[in-house]
Amino acid sequence: MLNIAVILAGGSGQRAGGGIPKQFKKINDKTILEYSLEKFNSAPSIDEITVVIHPEWRQECEHILSDCRISKVKHLLDGGKERYHSVLAALKFYAGRPCNLLIHDAVRPLVTRRIIEEVITELQTYKAVNVAIPATDTIIEVDPTHTYVSRIPDRNILYQVQTPQGFHNQTLQEAYALALKDPDFKTTDDCSVVKKYLPQEEIKIVKGETYNMKFTYKEDIIILEQLLKNEGKCYV
Repeated sequence: MLNIAVILAGGSGQRAGGGIPKQFKKINDKTILEYSLEKFNSAPSIDEITVVIHPEWRQECEHILSDCRISKVKHLLDGGKERYHSVLAALKFYAGRPCNLLIHDAVRPLVTRRIIEEVITELQTYKAVNVAIPATDTIIEVDPTHTYVSRIPDRNILYQVQTPQGFHNQTLQEAYALALKDPDFKTTDDCSVVKKYLPQEEIKIVKGETYNMKFTYKEDIIILEQLLKNEGKCYV
């Protein structure tokens, strides 16, 4: 099956400030989106890349793609208000096509070739693959009012989720088809959709990296600047 990277670049990035979406902010004269695209473009097992964007930023994205000339980008799709709307746009586009989909947040520009290739390798055996790292901080669960601690889970069995998350296309299609029939459906990532609506499917974990961070807050850009500057010396 073809291995297709779906880069989600439709977020508004309000928490990072600055007036433009996070994926279009520049570090060393290159946008965050470009860094992410380059990682998948250089991964040997990736056959094509599809970028999902907010319609209001299509022209900006087309300009970036024209300048950076990343050869594996084949499609530019319009997403929606929520993250999962962008995933649904990709699922609609690839409906009925046997392939592996690697869903990746555009604002994780430090994903490595090792992670990408291991996800693809595991998809030869599993229909869903997650990337995660062990939690280093104690995590608390709070009550519905967000006022009191209700539970403190054992940190030894807690992991922090990263992307890309990989799926057989048909598996993710089936999970979302069931999810959309649920009036209480809500999600922040795609493995959770498979876990809830296709619980019989094993989700394999691939080890992530601490520096495969998501650009969320404005302070993160200082860390990303240093990591990207030293990327060639420290990371693969």
